[in-house]
Amino acid sequence: MILVALGANLVSAWGLSARDSCVHACALLGRIGGVRLEAVSRWYGSAPVPASAQPRYVNGVAALRGNIAPAALLGELAAIEAAAGRVRGADNAARPLDLDIIDMDGLVRDAPDPVLPHPRAHLRAFVLLPLRDVAPGWVHPRSGQAIDALIAALPPQDVAVLAD
Repeated sequence: MILVALGANLVSAWGLSARDSCVHACALLGRIGGVRLEAVSRWYGSAPVPASAQPRYVNGVAALRGNIAPAALLGELAAIEAAAGRVRGADNAARPLDLDIIDMDGLVRDAPDPVLPHPRAHLRAFVLLPLRDVAPGWVHPRSGQAIDALIAALPPQDVAVLAD
């Protein structure tokens, strides 16, 4: 299973709200050659990390199946982000769309990009909670810890399911 985290906290170049941009991005993920969209988590609202005055984020996780090279998937995700109006600049800046590969069938690699699994996913409730929605049996490929154990180990974080 391929797990992709989605996040946004600005209106996109598509003229869509952060949540609607994430929904639209899921549809675009399903059009990537070699993969199919299998599931999408509930949507979560979260405070920016690190804490700042920027708007709250909308976060989710999409589960894909298929066969695609990590670098090719990374390129496809970057193209979707660019279409949404993302311009890479300062770290942790507000953004109209952020797409991160969390895991690709348990692949572990430190180079080249993308590093897998995502090096900070296990520290972020805004990734782990929606990931559990689509992959409740997921085990971190490096640590061997189950998702429920990873979530239980997190310090308190400002993340909540958004109403439909």
